[in-house]
Amino acid sequence: MFEKKQKPYTDLLGKTNRIVEGTIIKGDIISQADFRLDGELNGNFTTTGKIVIGPAGSVTGDIKCKNADIEGSFNGKIEVAEMLNVKSKAHIIGEVVTAKLSVEPGAEFTATCSMITTEQTSKHNEQQQPG
Repeated sequence: MFEKKQKPYTDLLGKTNRIVEGTIIKGDIISQADFRLDGELNGNFTTTGKIVIGPAGSVTGDIKCKNADIEGSFNGKIEVAEMLNVKSKAHIIGEVVTAKLSVEPGAEFTATCSMITTEQTSKHNEQQQPG
Protein backbone atom coordinates (compact mmCIF):
# COMPACT_ATOMS: atom_id res chain seq x y z
CA MET A 1 0.00 0.00 0.00
CA PHE A 2 2.67 2.52 1.02
CA GLU A 3 5.61 1.31 -1.00
CA LYS A 4 8.76 3.33 -0.38
CA LYS A 5 10.71 3.88 -3.58
CA GLN A 6 14.48 4.13 -3.50
CA LYS A 7 15.78 7.56 -4.36
CA PRO A 8 17.71 7.67 -7.63
CA TYR A 9 21.39 8.58 -7.54
CA THR A 10 20.61 12.10 -8.83
CA ASP A 11 18.75 12.81 -5.57
CA LEU A 12 22.01 12.19 -3.67
CA LEU A 13 23.75 15.07 -5.42
CA GLY A 14 24.22 17.95 -3.03
CA LYS A 15 23.78 15.69 0.02
CA THR A 16 26.68 15.11 2.38
CA ASN A 17 27.41 12.15 4.64
CA ARG A 18 29.07 13.11 7.91
CA ILE A 19 31.23 11.26 10.42
CA VAL A 20 31.54 13.37 13.56
CA GLU A 21 34.50 13.93 15.86
CA GLY A 22 35.06 11.09 18.31
CA THR A 23 33.88 8.41 15.87
CA ILE A 24 36.40 5.75 14.77
CA ILE A 25 35.71 3.59 11.73
CA LYS A 26 37.83 0.53 10.95
CA GLY A 27 37.07 -0.66 7.43
CA ASP A 28 36.37 0.66 3.94
CA ILE A 29 33.78 3.27 2.94
CA ILE A 30 32.22 3.47 -0.53
CA SER A 31 29.84 6.34 -1.25
CA GLN A 32 28.36 8.08 -4.25
CA ALA A 33 27.58 11.25 -2.29
CA ASP A 34 29.91 13.87 -0.82
CA PHE A 35 31.45 13.08 2.55
CA ARG A 36 32.72 15.09 5.53
CA LEU A 37 34.98 13.29 7.98
CA ASP A 38 35.71 14.85 11.37
CA GLY A 39 36.34 11.48 13.01
CA GLU A 40 38.94 8.82 12.29
CA LEU A 41 39.00 6.32 9.41
CA ASN A 42 41.40 3.37 9.40
CA GLY A 43 40.67 1.93 5.96
CA ASN A 44 40.08 2.91 2.36
CA PHE A 45 37.60 5.48 1.08
CA THR A 46 36.06 5.67 -2.40
CA THR A 47 33.52 8.22 -3.67
CA THR A 48 32.45 9.69 -6.98
CA GLY A 49 31.98 12.98 -5.13
CA LYS A 50 34.02 15.12 -2.76
CA ILE A 51 35.63 14.26 0.57
CA VAL A 52 36.35 16.87 3.22
CA ILE A 53 38.65 15.85 6.07
CA GLY A 54 37.96 18.37 8.82
CA PRO A 55 40.55 19.75 11.27
CA ALA A 56 39.91 16.92 13.77
CA GLY A 57 39.62 14.26 11.04
CA SER A 58 42.19 11.67 10.09
CA VAL A 59 42.47 8.95 7.47
CA THR A 60 44.99 6.14 7.40
CA GLY A 61 44.48 4.28 4.12
CA ASP A 62 43.82 5.02 0.46
CA ILE A 63 41.34 7.54 -0.96
CA LYS A 64 39.86 7.73 -4.46
CA CYS A 65 37.58 10.69 -5.13
CA LYS A 66 36.60 13.45 -7.53
CA ASN A 67 37.60 16.39 -5.27
CA ALA A 68 39.13 16.68 -1.80
CA ASP A 69 39.67 19.32 0.89
CA ILE A 70 42.04 18.25 3.65
CA GLU A 71 42.38 20.16 6.92
CA GLY A 72 43.21 17.22 9.18
CA SER A 73 45.60 14.27 8.84
CA PHE A 74 46.04 11.86 5.97
CA ASN A 75 48.51 8.98 5.67
CA GLY A 76 48.36 6.81 2.54
CA LYS A 77 47.70 7.19 -1.17
CA ILE A 78 45.13 9.69 -2.42
CA GLU A 79 43.89 9.81 -6.02
CA VAL A 80 41.87 12.91 -6.86
CA ALA A 81 40.35 13.17 -10.34
CA GLU A 82 39.97 16.96 -10.25
CA MET A 83 41.08 19.27 -7.40
CA LEU A 84 42.93 18.61 -4.13
CA ASN A 85 42.95 21.50 -1.63
CA VAL A 86 45.43 21.13 1.22
CA LYS A 87 44.60 23.59 3.99
CA SER A 88 47.18 25.28 6.24
CA LYS A 89 46.66 22.91 9.21
CA ALA A 90 46.74 19.71 7.14
CA HIS A 91 49.27 16.90 7.63
CA ILE A 92 49.73 14.71 4.55
CA ILE A 93 52.16 11.80 4.37
CA GLY A 94 52.24 9.37 1.46
CA GLU A 95 51.45 9.53 -2.24
CA VAL A 96 49.28 12.03 -4.12
CA VAL A 97 47.88 11.69 -7.65
CA THR A 98 45.73 14.63 -8.81
CA ALA A 99 44.83 16.84 -11.75
CA LYS A 100 45.04 20.12 -9.78
CA LEU A 101 46.71 20.87 -6.46
CA SER A 102 46.45 23.76 -4.02
CA VAL A 103 48.64 23.78 -0.90
CA GLU A 104 48.23 26.59 1.64
CA PRO A 105 51.30 27.90 3.49
CA GLY A 106 51.79 26.08 6.79
CA ALA A 107 50.56 22.69 5.57
CA GLU A 108 52.75 19.65 6.21
CA PHE A 109 53.02 17.99 2.79
CA THR A 110 55.43 15.05 2.92
CA ALA A 111 54.35 13.16 -0.18
CA THR A 112 55.30 12.19 -3.68
CA CYS A 113 53.02 13.97 -6.09
CA SER A 114 52.02 13.01 -9.64
CA MET A 115 49.92 15.33 -11.76
CA ILE A 116 47.51 13.73 -14.21
CA THR A 117 46.21 15.25 -17.43
CA THR A 118 42.60 15.79 -18.45
CA GLU A 119 42.78 12.64 -20.59
CA GLN A 120 44.01 10.60 -17.62
CA THR A 121 41.31 12.20 -15.42
CA SER A 122 38.56 10.92 -17.73
CA LYS A 123 40.00 7.42 -17.59
CA HIS A 124 40.40 7.72 -13.79
CA ASN A 125 36.72 8.73 -13.40
CA GLU A 126 35.59 5.66 -15.34
CA GLN A 127 37.71 3.35 -13.23
CA GLN A 128 36.68 4.74 -9.83
CA GLN A 129 32.93 4.15 -10.18
CA PRO A 130 31.93 2.27 -6.98
CA GLY A 131 30.64 -1.18 -7.78
